[in-house]
Amino acid sequence: MGYGVSACATCDGAFFKDKDVIVVGGGDTAMEEANFLTRFANRVDVVHRRDTLRASKIMQERAQKNSKIGFVWDAAVDEIFGEPATGVTGVRLKNPRTGEHSDFPTEGVFMAIGHQPNTAIFKGQLDMDELGYLIVRPGSTYTNIEGGVRRRRCCRPCLSASGHGGGHRMHGGA
Repeated sequence: MGYGVSACATCDGAFFKDKDVIVVGGGDTAMEEANFLTRFANRVDVVHRRDTLRASKIMQERAQKNSKIGFVWDAAVDEIFGEPATGVTGVRLKNPRTGEHSDFPTEGVFMAIGHQPNTAIFKGQLDMDELGYLIVRPGSTYTNIEGGVRRRRCCRPCLSASGHGGGHRMHGGA
């Protein structure tokens, strides 16, 4: 992660003072992250792949009442733009219903899309810990198979391929 991509608002929120950021997700975690980030960020947009949230009613209401939080419906992050020198500069969003793409400027991407790693497809191929997180070489994103990219667990284990793919791409990966 890094360079403007994060999975933990508590850990990294202060680095985004007076910046515009997005939170990817629609559950309680995303609403909690978005509300927390308003302490630092100029604006927080919640990007969600559906037209309704899955968060509890109270968390939805809290986020919707916050004037610093906006919502981008029917959108999934398809690509993260930026360079290591500048950090994140925007994202390409894809509407899962229509397939249409649009670019959205942002200076930070917070992934808040769940607490279970979506790694079952790699079972028996890549080394995993007891919770299903891929094991990487210390200080890197390398797995036991050359070319396998995934980060270790962090304070909020809600990492996704799109977040890591963007970070990897910003590090010069294909």
